[in-house]
Amino acid sequence: MRLTKYFLPLLKETPSDATIASHQLMLRAGMVRQNSAGIYSWLPLGHKVLKKIEQIVREEQDRAGAVEMLMPTIQSADLWKETGRYDAYGPEMLRITDRHDQEMLYGPTNEDMITDIFRTSVQSYKRLPALLYHIQWKFRDERRPRFGVMRGREFLMKDAYSFDIDEASARQSYYRMFVAYLNTFARLGIKAIPVKADPGPIGGDLSHEFVILAESGESGVFAHRDLVEMAPPGDVDFDSDLSGEVDKRMALYAATDEMHDEAAYDAVPADKRMEARGIEVGHIFYFGTKYSEPMGAKVQGPDGKPTTIHGGSYGIGVSRLVAAIIEASHDDNGIVWPASVAPFGAGIINLKVGDEACDRVAEELYAKLSEAGLDPLYDDSSDRGGVKFSRMDLIGLPFAITVGPRGIKDGVVEVKDRRTGERESLSVEAAIAKLTG
Repeated sequence: MRLTKYFLPLLKETPSDATIASHQLMLRAGMVRQNSAGIYSWLPLGHKVLKKIEQIVREEQDRAGAVEMLMPTIQSADLWKETGRYDAYGPEMLRITDRHDQEMLYGPTNEDMITDIFRTSVQSYKRLPALLYHIQWKFRDERRPRFGVMRGREFLMKDAYSFDIDEASARQSYYRMFVAYLNTFARLGIKAIPVKADPGPIGGDLSHEFVILAESGESGVFAHRDLVEMAPPGDVDFDSDLSGEVDKRMALYAATDEMHDEAAYDAVPADKRMEARGIEVGHIFYFGTKYSEPMGAKVQGPDGKPTTIHGGSYGIGVSRLVAAIIEASHDDNGIVWPASVAPFGAGIINLKVGDEACDRVAEELYAKLSEAGLDPLYDDSSDRGGVKFSRMDLIGLPFAITVGPRGIKDGVVEVKDRRTGERESLSVEAAIAKLTG
């Protein structure tokens, strides 16, 4: 993409109501614009990052054996009344009445709806386990929406739901998602720690949050250092028993401040204790028959008798992840994107647009990097060099290649690694090889 053809409305000044780094940088870098309190338009740069994160989440759900579908944003209140959640959920639910006086709601979650879909579609245990997911916009009417998309009212979520014949098999589905989440966050370039969590309004007796460490985190995190440093599971057989992979993590202490057990934490060796701040980016639940019991979601069991199914739900805040990654990965100059989610693979800075030699080299780089699938952003604007450098640092692309008259005379371009700040003078061929190799 050529910058002169792209829509990138940067801000020179940080809005006064933006108090955390991700909110400030997303506004300054032209990623989002606020429409009303807690509701944002995703501009082209932000939308590209959002879609990349969504695709990685999708690929890891598919790899774990989940099947994608799509449920509506507007739901009937009847299902929520059936489970008793309509009145219990609280003022965060946006309730609506249509022209026929039917009570509706803008869905904050989908346990009730997916259970209804399941109970009308599956009659035999032979169709279990079933694991379904969708990626959809949600709405929760936060009393005080703040921190940009970190705590907005409208947000993009991945929700998965499992259905099993009994608790033992339901826990295997829980373990499957536990492992899938660890691999997902690793691919996104962040370290996510599973911590014991309060199930909250979802319900159930087994729940974990996945938090990434960041100074601006809303929760205190207390954890065993070995858990923090543990490598992701990687390539595993999702049809096998994953309890061992999960149990070795569950055996190590980890909790946010609201679930913190001081005595249990004191039992951790002093040199292994770690305290930090964290941002929740995922939450998984096993809730047994909480929804299937009141909704009559049953299948014919192996003994021929009706059996109430056991369920679980598994959420990842896709839009929240954009902000969380920035909180964990930025510096004084701007965003530092992990390569897997960067909006463009590299930036090309032409310091002298209109100069025949500079234009020729910049165009060659643009063509060859595009052919290699790197999706570069070519700054072909007439702005001063300092403006171009600052802009490229702000939007945080993994590499920036600078093409200038002085370097061209020596047959080199400069390649800057955004993460390390390291700069190298390389031939055009070497620069292309470095970025595409």
